[in-house]
Amino acid sequence: MKANISPTDKAIRVLSAAIIAILYYYDIISGLLAYLLMGIAIILLITSLLNFCPVYKILNINTCKTKQ
Repeated sequence: MKANISPTDKAIRVLSAAIIAILYYYDIISGLLAYLLMGIAIILLITSLLNFCPVYKILNINTCKTKQ
């Protein structure tokens, strides 16, 4: 797997996941919406840790700066 996530993209993903977790912790979101958003947060964290996003691969998007 070739990295396709830039450091900025990675930071945005981690920040988004943290915000979702905080909203869930303080019961601002609940029910089905909370479960869906927590699932998205987990996916965002995993992809940021791996530096690879399968959706970006399918859509042929690369936010990483490449050396030429």
